[in-house]
Amino acid sequence: MTSVRVAVVDIGTNSTRLLVADVRDDGVEELDRRSVVTRLGEDVDATGRLADAAQERVFERLAEYAESIERHDCERRLAVLTSAVRDADNGAAFAGAVRERFGLDARTLSGDEEARLTYLGATAARDAGAEPLLVVDIGGGSTELVTGARGQMDFHVSTQAGVVRHTERFLRDDPPAREDVDALARDVRAVFEEAVPAAVRERVRAAVAVAGTATSVAAIDAGIEPYDPARVEGAVVRAFRVAEISATLSALPLEERRAVPGLHPDRAPTIVAGTILLGQVLEAFRLDRFEASERDILWGAAIDVAP
Repeated sequence: MTSVRVAVVDIGTNSTRLLVADVRDDGVEELDRRSVVTRLGEDVDATGRLADAAQERVFERLAEYAESIERHDCERRLAVLTSAVRDADNGAAFAGAVRERFGLDARTLSGDEEARLTYLGATAARDAGAEPLLVVDIGGGSTELVTGARGQMDFHVSTQAGVVRHTERFLRDDPPAREDVDALARDVRAVFEEAVPAAVRERVRAAVAVAGTATSVAAIDAGIEPYDPARVEGAVVRAFRVAEISATLSALPLEERRAVPGLHPDRAPTIVAGTILLGQVLEAFRLDRFEASERDILWGAAIDVAP
């Protein structure tokens, strides 16, 4: 049985995450996994550039992650960069700095590549059933929607809807004004319905949602405090609970949201937008629940880079 030790860093719009894992023929064994909100995409939607302070927050985190990567003697060392870097005028220069300073194979993914790797990770440990499945990845700057069956994608799209992007566009007050919450919901619903043909939305029968919004909602729903990835993995949340959680969070000022059990305080500034996006995805696809998963683009990139 072959085994390759892989380090993958996901440098996203909202968070910077690390996975160190042994990738074998029969699966992925996680050795180290970390996630920190770094807000690389702060103000990118308005300015078109990665701010110096935001880049430094990521560099500080990468310096910490480098210690784990060296300690585990990883054979493959990959960084995947997503929406904020794709959109920023200085994104290529930032990717070059990541490559040169930290010795990572830094790749700025297209939306199509991000969707493919997300689906690969989310379905890697699932039975390849025939039921049409939706994989949802709500990020800081984009949301990937991927459908497939029997382990094979049949549709994917990367949309310009994300928790940082839409928080900055719509949610200016603390707590957010009701009319702004409603405007955000209308905007992302239109984005999702325009991006995914009705025939695709109608054939989906189940959803797996990955990344921080979905896992946070699952933890809040089950009252998981402190956060426990093992309890979140596979947790099923009904759509009406997503709506209830969204309404509760949107009525709270930021400091009170930071104290909600199951929600990491650093996700409090963007979680209202996240719950709205998640709820609108479920409504657009006429689904009454989703399954949360910790297996996401980190897993997909690790599997993909291992021979």
